[in-house]
Amino acid sequence: KVLIDVPRSDLAEELAQSETKIQVLQDTLQQVLDRREEERQSRQLLELYLEALKNEDSVLSKAAESETVPRKEMDVVDTGPSSTGISARTALSDQTLAALREKPAPELCLDSQRLELVVKEDTQALAAALSWDKQKAEALQQACDQELSKRLQQVQTLRSLRSTSRGKKTLP
Repeated sequence: KVLIDVPRSDLAEELAQSETKIQVLQDTLQQVLDRREEERQSRQLLELYLEALKNEDSVLSKAAESETVPRKEMDVVDTGPSSTGISARTALSDQTLAALREKPAPELCLDSQRLELVVKEDTQALAAALSWDKQKAEALQQACDQELSKRLQQVQTLRSLRSTSRGKKTLP
């Protein structure tokens, strides 16, 4: 990773190679890192799939239970008047707002329900609640939306794998 971040001219000088060869080297290293990341994500997905197979019944019962139990921490937060004079109200909990403020990549720390709440939240109210400008709040909402989409795609992949796996079990 360090070699990829080194300026090409400095690395070329240090290794006594042309910048073209260094670019090829850095591109190759980046491809290896990308492939490793893809393999890591594939392993994680496979582990999730295997865990889902083991706990299929408990996962389904927990999902049904969570839909029927109202979430108590979803209080309405009044952040007072914003800079535009409009009262900023948000349905996000104090805990969620704290995670959004303090974490470097909060979209990776929140569960899917909270991500969905952040995405659906009014951008101006979110910006006021976090004491951020509107552009930063929009960027956060976009990052949360992308993470939510990625998780949905993983769930769909798991379901596809599960249905394929079930089809193979019924074969003679």
